[in-house]
Amino acid sequence: MYDKYQGLIFDMDGTLIYTEATHRKAWKQVLEPHGMHFDEAKVVPFNGSPTWRIAKMIIESHQVNIDPYQLAREKTKALNAILFDDVSILPIIDIVKNYYGKRPMAIGTGSEHSMAEALLRHLDLLHYFDVIVGADDVTHHKPNPQTFLRCAELIGVPPECCIVFEDADFGIMAAQAANMAYVDVRISDYKHS
Repeated sequence: MYDKYQGLIFDMDGTLIYTEATHRKAWKQVLEPHGMHFDEAKVVPFNGSPTWRIAKMIIESHQVNIDPYQLAREKTKALNAILFDDVSILPIIDIVKNYYGKRPMAIGTGSEHSMAEALLRHLDLLHYFDVIVGADDVTHHKPNPQTFLRCAELIGVPPECCIVFEDADFGIMAAQAANMAYVDVRISDYKHS
């Protein structure tokens, strides 16, 4: 179905790997000492965002005066301690396996590069991908297209010849802004912008 595309780009969290429970647990651990709570409904629209952006939203919703970058660092540290506790591979891996060795493939994620690499290595998936572009590899994050445009550049494929697999609204907006086809894995919908 995707043979006409020269490059495949995958979001990681929620698309390729189930990490939601681990992220939720880390947020709860970090927020509690600050007297804040984790509101999943408020966080879902920020899926695919870098940690500091989610921290900023949480801080603003609680109307407290905490540095979002510091809170993001605390969450990342908590997440690293439990990173492999409750992660699993999602069905999109079948597409990855099908195109392995046939098309260049990249990971374009809102997670930090080192965290993405560690998760992919832990699940024995790292070898499938030619490139990882994490939140710390770009200056503008989803819904800005920079993550996916950087993936396309690094795998040597024009953006309009790439397809993105995503599970978050910000990621889909980024794919559209990059002029890339995309699959919303939440509904397995195939669209071209």
